[in-house]
Amino acid sequence: MPIRIPDRLPAANVLSQENIFVMTETRAVNQDIRPMRVLLLNLMPKKIETENQLLRMLSNSPLQIGVDLLRIDNRPSKNTPQSHLEHFYFDFEQIKDQFYDGLIITGAPLGLTDFCDVVYWDKIEQVVEWSKSHVTSTLFLCWAAQAGLKILYDLDKRTRLEKLSGVYEHQNMGQYEPLVRGFDDVFLAPHSRYADFPLDLIREKTNLKVLAGSEQVGMYLAVSPDRRQVFVTGHPEYDPDTLHQEYMRDLSAGIEPSMPVNYYPGNNPDNAPRATWRSHGHLLFSNWLNYHVYQLTPYDLNTLSATGDTLTKDWED
Repeated sequence: MPIRIPDRLPAANVLSQENIFVMTETRAVNQDIRPMRVLLLNLMPKKIETENQLLRMLSNSPLQIGVDLLRIDNRPSKNTPQSHLEHFYFDFEQIKDQFYDGLIITGAPLGLTDFCDVVYWDKIEQVVEWSKSHVTSTLFLCWAAQAGLKILYDLDKRTRLEKLSGVYEHQNMGQYEPLVRGFDDVFLAPHSRYADFPLDLIREKTNLKVLAGSEQVGMYLAVSPDRRQVFVTGHPEYDPDTLHQEYMRDLSAGIEPSMPVNYYPGNNPDNAPRATWRSHGHLLFSNWLNYHVYQLTPYDLNTLSATGDTLTKDWED
């Protein structure tokens, strides 16, 4: 949480330059507090597992958060009980007139599927467009990041020849950016995707600010100029054994996948994997909730203004 100091205290500028979050007395006195409202659009097949992972991340915050679950694919699920979906999930028509502080759109096992062949693509477009006027900040995870780039920036889908699977090093490229506040210079995060996000392409074709990535994995974390769209191309929410489950699934399906990189101790699948990304995963979600949701959202969500045109809005120093 921010440190509260007098309005004109010289330390305000000094601390801000040192990446320490401060709040002036005037703002603190006039700031109303209420529970944050977060909407989770869950596109993953194993919905309960994904719920657990993301709610675990959202819970690591001093903020009070209410979460609604959203689905846009009404086909029968092979991995989630129908009773669970009917009891806990909303359809878009039920929430479209509401406003939310945050929206999380998960990944989906659609890495080799063209957007035009995704059965609910038009609904994805509808939700993303709706979010621009009904959500303070939207977090796109993995496949959703690729979908968001297409919808918001008309950036065509790019697919790797081989799946990127494993735990990779990333460089922190966002000095003094709130979203990576507290991050190490180099940190680990898991990936499981065919989608390709070359750094040069993102910088050339969008006005996003790349906050983390590497030449090997491309962009990992990027944010729009108004901080209202956040793109994460990996899976900081993954449990220690999630990549293992995916690897075993692909082996059973006869896909002959490559072993996840930097994942099993001794590169031996018989050894239980260790989570080496958990701290940065929690920090990422905590920073998003605090700096990109709580600090930006209005007290009365009905007064939320629409985000600017992300194609033309430039970064300000």
